[in-house]
Amino acid sequence: MHNLHVKEEWVLRLATHPKMLAPLKAILGPNMILLDSRFICKYPVGPGEDKEAFVAWHQDARYWGLEGDVVSVWMAVDDADDENACMQVIPGKTLNPEYVPPPRTPRARLLSTNQAISQELYDTSKAVSCAVKAGQMSLHHGLLVHGSGTNRSSRRRCGYVIRYVSISARPIEDPDRPRSFPATVLVCGQNASQNSFEDNSPQWFTWRE
Repeated sequence: MHNLHVKEEWVLRLATHPKMLAPLKAILGPNMILLDSRFICKYPVGPGEDKEAFVAWHQDARYWGLEGDVVSVWMAVDDADDENACMQVIPGKTLNPEYVPPPRTPRARLLSTNQAISQELYDTSKAVSCAVKAGQMSLHHGLLVHGSGTNRSSRRRCGYVIRYVSISARPIEDPDRPRSFPATVLVCGQNASQNSFEDNSPQWFTWRE
C-alpha cells in the first residue's frame, strides 16, 4: 500500500502527529517535506517459496536518488525482532553520497538492480538489530547502511515506512533509473528553497504546523 497519506486522512494525521514530527524537526529543521510512505510487510517464507528473500545492505538516499538530509521512519505495525528479520544497521557507517553501487543482477533480494553495497566496504559482524514493538518507531539517516534478512519465523513483519526530507534536499538525475515523487507533502514550515519537490498536499490537509 503506497502513499496512502494523500488518500486517507487518518494516515496523514499519523504521519504529521506532533510526537512524530518533534524528533524529525530536531534532525531536519523546521521546514520539512514528506517524500513517500508505504506499508511494507515481510511475510514468513512458505513451502516452495524463495528461501533467500532478503533486503541487501543499502542506503536510502542512494536508493531514492536524493542528496541532502533524508530520514526514514519505521513505525512498527507488528513486533519486529531477529526472529522475523527486523532491520539491521552498521552503526556509524555511512558512505560518501557520491558512492555508486556497482552494477549487478539481483539474486533473491528485495531491492532494485544497482543498489546493493559491496560487502568490502563494511564489516557485517558489527551489525546491530533494530528490534521494535508494535507501535514503536525507529529513525535512521538516508546514508546509514542497513538491510534485513529472510523472515524464517511464523510471524508477519509489517511496518509503516515514511520518508521525510529537509527542504534543502534535491533529487539526483539518473537516466538509468528515473524517479518521480507524486505524493510529496510539505508537512511543516515553508518550502522556500524551490527544491523541485512540488507540494501535493490534499485539499483536506488543513493542520500544517
